[in-house]
Amino acid sequence: MIDTGDHLGSADLHAAAGAARRLHQAHAALRADGDVQFLLPPMAPPTPPPAWLVALGRWLRDLLRPVGRGLRWLGSWMPDAPYARALLWSVIAIAVAAMAWAAWNRIREGAWRLPRWRRKAVASDVALEEEWSPDAAPVHAWLQEADALAADGHYAEAAHRLLFRSVEDIARRRPRLVRPALTSRELGAAGAIPAAARTLFADIAALVERSLFGGRGVDREEWLAARDAYTRMTLAEAWRA
Repeated sequence: MIDTGDHLGSADLHAAAGAARRLHQAHAALRADGDVQFLLPPMAPPTPPPAWLVALGRWLRDLLRPVGRGLRWLGSWMPDAPYARALLWSVIAIAVAAMAWAAWNRIREGAWRLPRWRRKAVASDVALEEEWSPDAAPVHAWLQEADALAADGHYAEAAHRLLFRSVEDIARRRPRLVRPALTSRELGAAGAIPAAARTLFADIAALVERSLFGGRGVDREEWLAARDAYTRMTLAEAWRA
């Protein structure tokens, strides 16, 4: 009698051995295939940043560290409610932006002012410009004095007189702009003065500057050009932006 159990066990063993050989052959063929990558190359270490960038980062860290401490201290006084914190931080941000705008406006126009004050100042400047009578400018006593100096050949002194009167006119039209420490060159570059009037004033100031500091005389043609520039500067059209 044939033992069927032993026969089946031997057949299963041979089948398993054949499957193992085929698996080994398939694995060997797969490893031999150059198109398949089994090992990844080691990743190169990141390039360290340059020394100047590291130094800059440390400098910024040390510079902003007090700011961070101040913000943490300020946050410690705020309530724990997230909405209240967001509201308070928004108010602080608006206040900082307003102060930055005021500082920029102070540098640009030479005066501290808020938007409402600025609108009033502009309206006041327009009213003053409308009150100016261009036809009356040549008969003013101070212009007659300058003409008298020029008639005697003192063209540099006459041009200097025009410069003084030009500054007075600017102070009348832009009272918040003119300050004792402000030079004529800085005044001629002020953005609060319209471009037309600023150019005319700069021409007069440049002539006087060349005469006083450059040792160059002023002739009759230059005097007449300065006088014409001042006469046009007094017109309201020159002060309209």
